[in-house]
Amino acid sequence: MKIFSHTHPRKNILTYQPWHIQIGGQWQTLDILKGREQGKTIVAQLKDVNNREQAQPMIGIDLYIEKSQLPELSEGEHYWEDLIGLEVVNQKGIALGKVSNLVDTGANNVLVVNGEKEYWVPYIEPFLISVDMGKQQILVDWDEDF
Repeated sequence: MKIFSHTHPRKNILTYQPWHIQIGGQWQTLDILKGREQGKTIVAQLKDVNNREQAQPMIGIDLYIEKSQLPELSEGEHYWEDLIGLEVVNQKGIALGKVSNLVDTGANNVLVVNGEKEYWVPYIEPFLISVDMGKQQILVDWDEDF
């Protein structure tokens, strides 16, 4: 089965076991027998998935792991999942909206902020001022008209 991984490096997805998926509203646990990198994807052999028919329902679905499997981060570092839903405010105190997603552009990560309009704010200095998890807020240097 081919897997596209957002882990860095990609092959790290193989160290997080088991994987969880949701099909038709039902959660299932997947056990990985073996896996390897193949280009920009990961190829994995899953327990009890031995042919295309068994793999077919899994096409295009997301994999999940337990958050407890992730390594502890250093001060000031955040997992993307923790940033989704945070309010984004600029230095003028204007609320731009909430983080709906993050995108890796290759050059840098970008916050996708949805409010009255959609903003794509680079998640790098000098645009990112601070992340306050207590306030559930991200302060950015970004003009609301941009």
